[in-house]
Amino acid sequence: MSALLEGLAPWPETDFAAFGPVETRKLSRIQALVGAFLGRNWVAIPHVTHQDEADITELEQRRRDRNAAGGPKITIVPLLVKAMAAGLKAFPQFNASLDLANKTLVLKQYVHIGVAVDTPGGLLVPVVRDCDTKSLDTIATEIAALSEKARTKGLPMAEMSGGCMSLTSLGHIGGTGFTPIVNVPEVAILGVTRVRPVATPAPDGGVVWRQVLPLSLSYDHRVINGADAARFCRFIADRLADPALFD
Repeated sequence: MSALLEGLAPWPETDFAAFGPVETRKLSRIQALVGAFLGRNWVAIPHVTHQDEADITELEQRRRDRNAAGGPKITIVPLLVKAMAAGLKAFPQFNASLDLANKTLVLKQYVHIGVAVDTPGGLLVPVVRDCDTKSLDTIATEIAALSEKARTKGLPMAEMSGGCMSLTSLGHIGGTGFTPIVNVPEVAILGVTRVRPVATPAPDGGVVWRQVLPLSLSYDHRVINGADAARFCRFIADRLADPALFD
């Protein structure tokens, strides 16, 4: 790795003020730390991103009905966390970490999922623990509490450590797909963007409009191959269509 970096051209030094007015701002502590980690992860991991989509028409109707009935408000995020927890159980190679020093793959028997939170100071990823054993309401409540704490008080490293896989959502903003960066020592991360209506052939020969959620799964190709990534995304899509996800 060091030899590779040493072979790169030096970073250009530019006097931007020579071209017009500028303003200089210090990076926040979070931006500096996250930038260093993401830079390392992008260079060190052979990333591949698999793009797919899930039909969530029925899920969205169930979600709206559940929210109308009261209780913790359910967004798409806790539903995705539950689906991912099931995916990690079905595909154990995704619930793993690569130990290069010992040339081993560490397969985890627990299911903890990180959920990226956009805060004023930068991106934080609190971890929701034991997602495979918790109800949807519990997961939703914990995500809401952790997100609020991340935005207002910040989070200690203990609450951002131990994740098995991460979820990052841009659905509240937009987009059609992107390439999320794997959060080391995890080997995969799922990104989602805004739900969009898609015209689909109907049984009677007409057209029906379905609600489709874009999925962007980035993975470490040293651990996960393309066929398993495609199967994992299909598993997530099928799980999102399962009414049992709301239990």
